[in-house]
Amino acid sequence: MEELFQKLKITPKNLTLYNIAFSHSSYANEHRAKKDYERLEFLGDAVVDLVVADYLYNNEQENEGEMTKVRASYVCENALYEYSTSLGLQRYLKVGHGEEHAGGKYKKAIVADIFEALVGAIYVDLGYATVRRVVLNIIVPYIKDPKVTFFQDYKSALQEAVQTDKRSLYYDLVKEEGPSHQKTFTMEVKIDGIVYGRGVGSSKKEAEQEAAKNALEKLA
Repeated sequence: MEELFQKLKITPKNLTLYNIAFSHSSYANEHRAKKDYERLEFLGDAVVDLVVADYLYNNEQENEGEMTKVRASYVCENALYEYSTSLGLQRYLKVGHGEEHAGGKYKKAIVADIFEALVGAIYVDLGYATVRRVVLNIIVPYIKDPKVTFFQDYKSALQEAVQTDKRSLYYDLVKEEGPSHQKTFTMEVKIDGIVYGRGVGSSKKEAEQEAAKNALEKLA
């Protein structure tokens, strides 16, 4: 992990925090460890949101709605997955045998989670000023690169497409499966009662976006 610390330009005080940040619940259960990364991930999620919001407020002139869209683009699962893989965080990830056989080390949701968990660990260990510097060094190059887009709001695009014809649009939860820490949701989008798209994701919002994308492809 020393290579990672050098890359991030940090000097950790509490190495235990970083070991927890890379411990999936399946690993913690198998090894009877008391902690997995979920609490640090919860904290890191809020820290990433704040750092990106703070950066946009001080560097961009958009209104609240536009800043909300931009922030969503750089804190979504696709973005977190990219940050995580660019840092090579998978090599530090510890999962249980069953999860490893299921490809857990490469699952987008888990790989995205450990970026937030790492951010949470840095915040607890070294404070806000340090974690802010680390997060900005990672994310700002992506914000400044006009070729990079992580997230498109397919739901809004579909809503606009349907509004022109004044048709009804709503989303249905079709299936919810998996353990509480790693659920998978399947959503359908219906236009005038007819199913136009279906999507699967690790959250209802992500599944809705996939369903909307599917529907837009059919409408096109």
